[in-house]
Amino acid sequence: MEPRPALAVLIVDENRARAAIIEEGLREAGHARVHVVADALGLVREIEAFRPDVVVVDLENPNRDRLEAFFQVSRSVRRPIAMFVDRSDADSMEAAIAAGVSAYVVDGLKKERVRSILDTAVLRFEAYSRLERELQEARSELADRKVVERAKGLLMRMRGLSEEEAYRLMRQTAMNEKKKLVDIARSLVTAASLLGGETPP
Repeated sequence: MEPRPALAVLIVDENRARAAIIEEGLREAGHARVHVVADALGLVREIEAFRPDVVVVDLENPNRDRLEAFFQVSRSVRRPIAMFVDRSDADSMEAAIAAGVSAYVVDGLKKERVRSILDTAVLRFEAYSRLERELQEARSELADRKVVERAKGLLMRMRGLSEEEAYRLMRQTAMNEKKKLVDIARSLVTAASLLGGETPP
């Protein structure tokens, strides 16, 4: 596998000595753009200003409130997050993964491991984002198909058309008006709901 390009990395760690271990490991691995912040206060703003490829969070003593604060950041910034913790339990790990943390490492803060952990975090994030995007596209296509089927049914009832004729009429209208078929279908369903009590999608 080819080495990944250098990453811009934001480190969140209130312990400067521990942050230095991560920073040194990153710089040795060729990641020169590294920025360290001491706490999560204003973290979203820091992320927007620095625009990191990945965020590294190092927590010596994670508690529920602190973890939740980072999980909220994870949900809002849409970046890979690698979290190092000294100790953990199953609930915290499960919550971290559910919140979208890409790598959750317990008692694993070693300089030589930082690069491989970050590479894994980025790859996991990219895979998860791709799956999420594909799922959203599939849901959208299914919703569009349902609207088209509904509009087709309306035309068949109102105009006495066959299924094929109804579809052809909608497709022709879409071409004439330079619109998508689903937009014509939505207009039909909306008009029918206004005129005859059909419930819009």
